[in-house]
Parts: sequence; structure tokens; C-alpha cells
Amino acid sequence: KSIDMLAAEPALKRMRTALFIRRFEERLLQLFAQGKLNGTVHTCLGQEFSALAVAKKATTDDTVFSNHRGHGHYLAFHGRAEPLMAEIMGRTNGLCGGVGGSQHLHDQNFYSNGILGGMSPSAVGMAWARKHLGRAGIDIIFHGDGAMGEGVIYEAMNVAARWGLAVLWVIECNGYAQSTDCSQTTAGNFGDRARGFGLAHFEGDTWDPAALEAVAARAMDHVRTTRSPAMLEIRTYRLAAHSKGDDNRDAQEIADFRARDPLDRGQAAEPEIFARWDAEINAELDQIVERCEAAPVCAFRPGWRPRRASAAVTWRDLAHTGAGERYSTLLYQAFAQLMSEHQSVVLMGEDVEGDYGGAFKVSRDLSQRFPERVKNTPISEAAITGTGAGAAMGGLRPIVEIMFGDFLSLCFDQLIQHACKFGTMFGGKVKVPLIVRTPMGGRRGYGPTHSQSIEGHFLGIPELDVFALNARVDPAEVYRALVESAERPSLVIENKILYTRPFQPEFPAGYAGQATTDTFPVVRLSPVRGAAQVTIVCYGGMLEIAEEALALAFREDEILVEIICPTQLTPLDLTPIRDSVIQTGRILVVEEGKTFAAFGSEVLAGLLEAGVRCKAARIGYDHYIPSSYAAEMKLLPSAADIQVAIAALVHE
Repeated sequence: KSIDMLAAEPALKRMRTALFIRRFEERLLQLFAQGKLNGTVHTCLGQEFSALAVAKKATTDDTVFSNHRGHGHYLAFHGRAEPLMAEIMGRTNGLCGGVGGSQHLHDQNFYSNGILGGMSPSAVGMAWARKHLGRAGIDIIFHGDGAMGEGVIYEAMNVAARWGLAVLWVIECNGYAQSTDCSQTTAGNFGDRARGFGLAHFEGDTWDPAALEAVAARAMDHVRTTRSPAMLEIRTYRLAAHSKGDDNRDAQEIADFRARDPLDRGQAAEPEIFARWDAEINAELDQIVERCEAAPVCAFRPGWRPRRASAAVTWRDLAHTGAGERYSTLLYQAFAQLMSEHQSVVLMGEDVEGDYGGAFKVSRDLSQRFPERVKNTPISEAAITGTGAGAAMGGLRPIVEIMFGDFLSLCFDQLIQHACKFGTMFGGKVKVPLIVRTPMGGRRGYGPTHSQSIEGHFLGIPELDVFALNARVDPAEVYRALVESAERPSLVIENKILYTRPFQPEFPAGYAGQATTDTFPVVRLSPVRGAAQVTIVCYGGMLEIAEEALALAFREDEILVEIICPTQLTPLDLTPIRDSVIQTGRILVVEEGKTFAAFGSEVLAGLLEAGVRCKAARIGYDHYIPSSYAAEMKLLPSAADIQVAIAALVHE
């Protein structure tokens, strides 16, 4: 047969595609050796047929989530070699404008990220959005066996199984976790793990491509028809190093597996065909590299800043309502209204359904009013957050409740390495309007794992907007703005003491309240008569305590104070704070949590950079919360502590 006739046969077409993937990956290694690539180059040499077997049965409705070794996956599903090469070479004509590089790829329905196991919740969230919105297709997530020590994978499998989501886990078992033999890292077997979560389990290997295609087809058909998750375990072998040339494996072991490799065997059986293919492929790659080298280099300039300064501040008067609704009721009403107006709004978290309605009863009867849009989750904070991110990418507006703010530490990876990174790393083509809300703070005797104020650890995450609700700003305004306009992740801090308080109590005697006209207002309490001598900057639940200190400062020391309380902590509008401090010459930053590398540190640094000279002090609590309620109340900042600090600023 002629070479053209052979290439027209489906099996040989896939053989040529596999060869193209291999030569593409080998070219990357050559370019790295020549100094034309930077960072890491994780190739899939030897694993090409796993992606091709799955891609054969994929449809345009399906979504693929890949990992750090994802070039072959992308080429198998999309085949656009030039924009992939340009991306890896850091050029502006790359898939993501050269920002994402080798590990962070996005094109249409393809997403990859370099954190092992971390994309599993994203795939589950996308599948939930698919089910909720009635869209066709399935979600496919690739992991290596080295990633199977990551707990978030199993958290995600549990959610997918319980919620009946069409997700296929493809586990490429190449036997190594970087340089460590997986026999040292893996207990039991993956089939038992899959079945333990109720997932159907399928097996195949890359040394028999035809058989692998058949088993991949069965696995995908199962997921499509049952709309339930499954695992496809593929035994394979990585013929090249983990990355670049750092390979310490036994040379004979590699040679033995190379002798089994379908491409090497095919080349030995049909040298003329492979020689023709190699000539064609190398010529194509030469042209691709030449064009990529001529393209402009990525000139990425990040847009996020921890601080900003508005050109001018306009204020509106705040009325007080006396004994208004409890804050928790206002939150409930806000979510009910938003869910009635926007079908894309969904709530998810631990114990949020039914009569319990969340630890602080905010969701109450919403699960009865909006069936299937309020979802109880497993106790899996990482999976909850990651699933929410995937759902946001899939077209929903998820509001994720983390039962206590202390548990945000379990969400950190899914925020900083996934949800907040996607928008930038994927070239600005992906929106992640995820809202994470959580109660923070102490003063209820809940002890050291339910009382901390750890929001400071999240203020420095790029592309994460952080908000703190207070008793002077209607929470419905904040959540409506986020649901209707946010395009990137948001973290909303709800002080747990505030839940029990009435909204907008009366102002302290002799003081009036104002708020900026911004979407997320800054609150100001100023003396009606006389000029303030000290500026207090606080946020969230500390506003109530700072207001108590106003009366103490005037009664005990005849000192007038102005309070500035922002709702949005990052990016922070420094202008209202700056304007106040210029007038008073003194600033006291009050936080319930730590003061080192915290919100107050950022405020004071911003004032210094703006050329504002003033006397400054900070109050906070730089340790863990004791279980003793009496001790806790002595240690956390009080109105009396604030009053003493005010006096010290004025008189010392």
C-alpha cells in the first residue's frame, strides 16, 4: 500500500498522531538544551496513547482537565501545535498569551494546572454546573499515579459519587512519583479505592493501543449513560525523565519498556513509513519553532494591587434604625432574594440544608424553597472550595459556606493555586465568580479551632477580593454586587458576634455616620462637633467595639475620635483613611487577629508610601485563642484597651 493509503486508515492515523506528540515533546527537550525554553519541561514520552484512546471517544461537549504533564493531552484533544509551542516558549501568540507556560493551558474546553491532584474538584464543579444547567457531555480529569497520594482527589470522588456527576478519572500509572518508585508510596490498589467511593473501575495499558481504545470507550460510555463517575486506570511508562534530564532510573528498566513501546515497535516494523512521517513532522516543527521565535515575547503586567487610591471620595449620610433585624436574618433574606432572581445562584456547604440551615442558621429553609440549589457537602473544605470554583467556571454563581473561618486553612490551596490563578494564568479568558463566605472571630468561648481571626493570611493572595461585613452596611448590598458583577473569587468575612446583633444600631452620642458611595462602602463615624484627634481604622466585628471606645475616650479623656471602617479589605482604597489621618495626625489600627504582616501593617505601609506622617499604634491579638471564655475575653482587644491606646497616642 502507498503511504497515503496507510495514513488514511484510522489506526495508522492515530499512530502518526502519537509520533507527532513524541517528536513535539522531544523538540521541547532540544529547545530547553539550547536555552530557548525556561523552567520545567514535563514530557509524556511513552504515554502518548493514553490521551489518544480517551480523545477518540470525546465530543465537543466534553471538558478535559489535565496536569503538569499535559502537552500530549492537549495535542490529542485539540491538536493545535503552534499555539501550544508558542505558549511554552512564552510568546504572545500562545494559548494563554505566554502567561501560563507549559503547565497552565487553556483552550476552549481544555484546562490544565501544575498542582498534583488539585484539578479534581474543578472537574467535579464543572460537572455539577453541567448537571444543574442541563448540558450534555462529561468531564474528564487526568492524573498520574504519583498524584494519588493527594487527599483532595478522594474528597472530589466522594462529592461526584454522592451527587451523581458524570466525571471520568483517567489515572496514568507510569510507576513513578517524580523519581520515587510508586511501590514506595502507594498502598493497596486504585481499583479498590475507586470501588470504595462507588466508582466503576476500568483498566488498560498503552502497550496495546487497540485494546486500550476499546476499554476507554467502555469507560466513557458508562459515564455518559449512567451519569455517574468512573475511573480508567491506564498502565504505562514514562520513557524520559520527570523533567528535562534529571533521570536516576535504571537504564535497563527503561530499555525494557522501550522495547515494548508501540511507537518504537512500529518504527522497527515499518521503517519507511516512519521515516516519511518523521521528515514531515520535523519539517512542520521547524516551521512552528521558527514562527514562534519570531513572535513577540510575553510582556505580562499584573493588574492586581493590594492597595488603590480613589481620585476623590464622596460620602452619603447613614441613617440608623435603632433595633433593626438581626444580621443573620438580613443575610438569609439577601440570599433568598438573590436566589429568586438569579437561577445561577447556588449555595453549598456543610449542614446548610434542611432545618439545621447552617451552624448560624443563615440558610434556614432555603433548601426547601430552592430544591437542588442548596447542597449539603461532605466535611471536605478543599473539595467544597474547588467544586465551587469549577461550578463558577461552568456558568453558576456559587456561594460556598465554610462553617468556621478557622477551616479556611484547608481551602488555601484551592484558592491560591487554582481559583484565583485561573483568570490570569489562562490568559484572561476564564472567569471564576466564586464567593466563599465564613464566620470569623472569637468572643463566644468556642476555643482555639473555632475562634481565630486568620483572614490576614488571605489578604496577599493575588486576584482574591476580601470583604468584611459590619453592622453599618447592609449585607444584601454586598452580596448583590458580588453575584451580579464579580468575575473573580471573593472571600467574605462575617463576624460571628455580628450574627446576633441588630442592623445599624443607634450611633454613639455626639457622633454621626456616613458611608462612601462606592459599591462596597467605607463607613465613617465622626464627631458632630469638634475635630477628631485620632483616627481609628478597623473592620468587621471590631467596628462595634471601636464604637464603644468612642464614648469611653470622650468620657474618660475628653478625646474626640473618627472611625474609618472599610468593607473591602483587598484591594483596599486607602484614600478615606489617608484623608482622615492627614486631619488627625494620629492613627490607631484595631484588629481582632494578629498584627504582624496583617491588615494594619498594610494600612500603615500605604500611609508611609503616600507621604503621610503621623503617630501610629496597633492593637490586635497575636496568638491562639484559649478554650477558657474568661481568658479569651481578657486577651482579645476590648473597648477599654482601645481607650487606653487612644489616650497614649494623644498624650505621650
